Amino acid sequence: MHGVWRDGNRFQLLAESSRFLPAMFDAIEEARHSILIELYLMESGRLTTALLNALIRASERGVKVALMLDGYGARGLLGEDRQRIEVAGIALRLFNPLGFHSLARNLTRDHRKVVIVDGRVAFTGGFGAVDEFLSAWYEVAVRIEGPVVADWVRLFSRLWDSPMTRGEGAPSLVREVGLRLTQREDYRGMRGRVVWGQGYRYQAIRHSLYARVSAAQRRIWLCTPYFVPTFSLRLRLVRAARRGVDVRLLLPGKDHDHPGVRYAGQRFYRRMLKAGVRIFEFEPSFIHAKFTLVDNWSSIGSCNFDHWSLHWNLEANQEVDDARFAGEVAALFERNFSASQEITRKGWARRPRWQKFKEWVFGRVDGWLTRLR
Repeated sequence: MHGVWRDGNRFQLLAESSRFLPAMFDAIEEARHSILIELYLMESGRLTTALLNALIRASERGVKVALMLDGYGARGLLGEDRQRIEVAGIALRLFNPLGFHSLARNLTRDHRKVVIVDGRVAFTGGFGAVDEFLSAWYEVAVRIEGPVVADWVRLFSRLWDSPMTRGEGAPSLVREVGLRLTQREDYRGMRGRVVWGQGYRYQAIRHSLYARVSAAQRRIWLCTPYFVPTFSLRLRLVRAARRGVDVRLLLPGKDHDHPGVRYAGQRFYRRMLKAGVRIFEFEPSFIHAKFTLVDNWSSIGSCNFDHWSLHWNLEANQEVDDARFAGEVAALFERNFSASQEITRKGWARRPRWQKFKEWVFGRVDGWLTRLR
């Protein structure tokens, strides 16, 4: 399932929290009608306190605020913060709280991240409301204006009213959100669409990426923090590299929040490098961003393109088909490649035995988890 391509949008690439957090907070402070927020991670801390303060101020001036969090990802939100939300009149709903139902249901999580203000401007990326996003983790977001914002509102609305999303009151709040959309004359032709996935049931994000990779003519540059790709994606990347496409992977280095995932993915390096895929490991910090560039097509959002995300999670990405925006994404990739260590085929062949052992161990764990599906 995915939205349709829409013209007349404006997309602004916002690299690093020092750019996208102020832009989001400015939009929230300027809100006059509604704020819709959907996040996977939210835990009490400096960033959450600042966000709740801004949302409470908005609610006090009459703005309708709807906050939708994942039931697992919001476990770190303390009781006093939940009470602040309730007292302020902010509508809070939790997607799929953990329970004594099936294991498969507990594993299904809402991994999307979107902020929508006044039905006019939206933000998406890989961000969450945890303090690591203030400075420790490298993240990327996109600011969205134009007709495609309506698709983000519709996507939010469907999940808000889903039987798997539980909360108090305001069942019609989202349906009352007015859309204040204008086609940007100065950006006419900046095409975009919302594409999403709902675990194993709907995998439009995966199918869209596969189709673009298979048809790539010039470049495939992919950044993901959890590189444990499906066999189909690995095969497509290798085939593209062998036919002369510039295939590059921007992946985390030693600074990683789940080192085992990194080792599991590194077991695929040898074949990738042999086929001509270039691999860069980002050194300054943990790179949590998820963005892709194939020729002049870009995709930015929540999806990690790993087995877990594609099989269990609800995901959503913003796709952009525009040469101007692609140029900005390419420049961002180039800056990050320069701040990374490139893994060479000869260097990788000389890696120590303990590294190979870790790849084997965590590769077996990944294989077991994949079969668990």
